[in-house]
Formats: sequence, structure tokens, C-alpha cells
Amino acid sequence: MTQSHSATATSKGPLVGHLVPVSTLLATASTLLVLTVITVAVRYIDIGEFNLWVAIGIAVVKAGLVASFFMHLRWDRPFNLLVFIGCMMFVVLMMAFCVLDTSQYRAIQYTGNPPVAQETLDANAPGAPVARFKPGLNP
Repeated sequence: MTQSHSATATSKGPLVGHLVPVSTLLATASTLLVLTVITVAVRYIDIGEFNLWVAIGIAVVKAGLVASFFMHLRWDRPFNLLVFIGCMMFVVLMMAFCVLDTSQYRAIQYTGNPPVAQETLDANAPGAPVARFKPGLNP
């Protein structure tokens, strides 16, 4: 009554979902490597709080590339693309709520070491580089 997988594969086609050319996979992998280099380079360029948003934007592009080509979402059913986009929207929404919450506590954030830690460093290690660093003063 039941057919074997080999009989099913020959009558309906191969059991594999979608074959991607190696050139497409290599192009995607090299694009991911270039985006990784750009992410690391942006870390060393001081553009203020915008560094975080650039890094998150590059990460979203990289996640889209991985989902599209390595996870075959580009050739899958449209519903799966809808689920992926919905998940990404919820992640962005969650991050937006976290960013809104952190701005509320900005006024009570300390610059430099906490007072107790700084006193301990000054008392026990006065010549240590960490003990000499204080915001607003050049070492």
C-alpha cells in the first residue's frame, strides 16, 4: 500500500525543495562578509548614537540575506515571507520600546566609575591607568 521514497521521488520529482546555484551562494556569502567588515569599520568611526542604528540596519540586511538565500525564503511560499516580515516588525517594535525606556533614565546615569569603586581604586591602586581616568580630564 505505501510507496517507498524512491518511487515517490521518481514519479513526482526530486525530494529536494530548491537547488540554488553555487554562484548565488558565493555572492551572498561575500556580501555578508563585506557587510561584516563595514559593521566593524563603523564601530571605529564616531558618529555618536547613530553608530548603533547603522549597526542594527546592517544586521537587518544581513538577516534578510540569510533568510532569503540560505534559508530559501526567496523561493518559498509568500505566507512564509509574511511571517518573516511580521517577526522583523515585532523585533523592531520591541527595540523601539527599549530605546524609549532607556531615555527616561539618562539623567541619573553616571559618567566614569561609580563613586565607591573610584574610592577603592584611588586608595588601593593610585597609579593604575583606570584610577587616573576621570571624565573631563586628560591623562
